[in-house]
Amino acid sequence: MRIAQVAPLYESVPPKTYGGTERVVSWLTEELVRLGHEVTLFASGDSMTTARLVPCSPESLRLSTDCIDQMAHHFVQLEKVLQEKEEFDLIHFHTDYLHFPISSREEYQSVTTLHGRLDIPDLVPLYEIYSHMPVISISNAQRDPLPHLNWQGTAYHGFPPETYKLYTKPGKYLAFLGRTSPEKGLDKAIDIAKRLGMPLKVAAKIDKADQEYFDTCIKPALDSKDVEFLGEIGYPEKNKFLGEAVALLFPICWPEPFGIVMIEAMACGTPVIAYPFGSVPEVMQDGVSGYVVSDLDGAVEAVKKVDRLDRKKIRKYFEQRFTAARMTQDYLRIYERMLKKTPLTVANGALNWMKLTSPSSTT
Repeated sequence: MRIAQVAPLYESVPPKTYGGTERVVSWLTEELVRLGHEVTLFASGDSMTTARLVPCSPESLRLSTDCIDQMAHHFVQLEKVLQEKEEFDLIHFHTDYLHFPISSREEYQSVTTLHGRLDIPDLVPLYEIYSHMPVISISNAQRDPLPHLNWQGTAYHGFPPETYKLYTKPGKYLAFLGRTSPEKGLDKAIDIAKRLGMPLKVAAKIDKADQEYFDTCIKPALDSKDVEFLGEIGYPEKNKFLGEAVALLFPICWPEPFGIVMIEAMACGTPVIAYPFGSVPEVMQDGVSGYVVSDLDGAVEAVKKVDRLDRKKIRKYFEQRFTAARMTQDYLRIYERMLKKTPLTVANGALNWMKLTSPSSTT
């Protein structure tokens, strides 16, 4: 199959430090190449891939000191995709709705994975206009705000098992990994650690939009000797950081579309303590991969009993559900059905829903 993968240009593929969408695009692209498909990746020029790379900006835009107008580079990328549209059986976009005005008028076969939150009022009129565009969700919960879109399936994220190794003997600290935005719950993670009297290590990205929140609400708490702020980390540091943690704290307060950090921790054998919003009940298996709790008290009690969990079983749970091979097969089934123009029937949808939500799914 001749497939184009179109990645956002904000980070390289894969990202050098923080970056979710671009990391998923990398895992998917490399697995498709391994399976023998002819893949072209439209991404930043500093990306690394075994696919054919079409550079659409000299480097990732977030880390570039020269980039002022990020959208200009994305329009260049869209033009490059259009110039080669006849070369592909299917074009898979990961750039949200940016291409909709053009793709809705072109005859090429395309599909878009929506990687972000959909509970934003501004999106309602947009998706009323483009409700016919074929889209893929990364969790069933992600669909809740816009259930009537042209959903083609759900494909949970996954990565190669060898990306992370299992740590059977943890250290003595709790871990937080993610952004410092309010919805990610770093303030709550600090409270949980303080209640337990345990050290907390924080590997986090500070977006410009979150700088004021960080300075006002988070930075004062970093004066404690028990809270260590590491900033952004990449590979292989992330493996050791997660693997040696007693548990990963994930006390979110927003409809998380997926939450890659949860499965990264699971791959290391590290239990996850998570609040039950968005995709969490789908990704987690309470009592196996960690604990799903509703509040601060529940999180504190959950940390106290993480030693009851078998870290090898946590790793096995990850291997059963969240590998790149399983994710890629889910995408390929969607590609093939779309290319054959097989309608997504109610019956098929029900079967897919059951398969994807089953904790024992091993596809």
